[in-house]
Amino acid sequence: MARLALESFRPSQFPRVKKFRALCYSPAMHNFFSLLLLFSFLLTGAQHMPKPDVPEKLAAPAAERLVLQVHATGSQVYVCQAGADQKLAWTLKGPEAELFDAANKSIGKHYAGPTWKHNDGSEVVGKVAARQDAPDTHDIPWLLLTAASHAGTGVLANVTSIQRIHTKGGQPPASGCDDLHRGTETKSAYSADYYFYAPAH
Repeated sequence: MARLALESFRPSQFPRVKKFRALCYSPAMHNFFSLLLLFSFLLTGAQHMPKPDVPEKLAAPAAERLVLQVHATGSQVYVCQAGADQKLAWTLKGPEAELFDAANKSIGKHYAGPTWKHNDGSEVVGKVAARQDAPDTHDIPWLLLTAASHAGTGVLANVTSIQRIHTKGGQPPASGCDDLHRGTETKSAYSADYYFYAPAH
C-alpha cells in the first residue's frame, strides 16, 4: 500500500512545486546564478593576485596584499628652473597620465603629488621610499612609494604601498634648458605599470 502511495506521488501535481521548478529554470534565475558565479570567481582572483617580480629593495612588505594593478600612459612634465646649485636644469613637475585596467578600460588619473585617483572617487598620494634604475637608461626609474595621504572610500583608500615598474620613456631632454627657456615646460611621453598594496588583515 505504501509503495502504491509513493508511485502515485507526482511533484508536478502540486502548484507550489511547479512554480518553484519554473522559477529555478527561468532565464532570470539562470542569469542570476551566472553572475553570482562570475562574481565569486573575480573575488577569488582578486584575493590571490600575484605580486610582480622586482628587485628586493622595491618589494612591498610581506604583510601587504596586492589590491590593484594598472597600466599608465601619458607624460612626465618638466620645467626649466634653477636647482639647489643655481644651475638651470629640467626639473620634474609631475606626471600627467591615464590609468587603465587589464581590459584596457580607463579607470583613473595620475598627476602631481604624486597622486593616483580612481574613478570610484578614492585617491592616494605617495612618497618615494626606494628607487632602482630601469634596465634601459632611456626610461625613468622604478620606484617603491609609501602612502602619504588618502581621500575617498574606494579601492585606493587603504593603499599603503605603490610600485612603479616596467617604465618606458619619460626622461627629461638632454639639453634645451637655458636662460632663454627658463620657466618653460616640456613633456616626455612615458608608460609604466603601477601596483597598489594594502594591509592583508
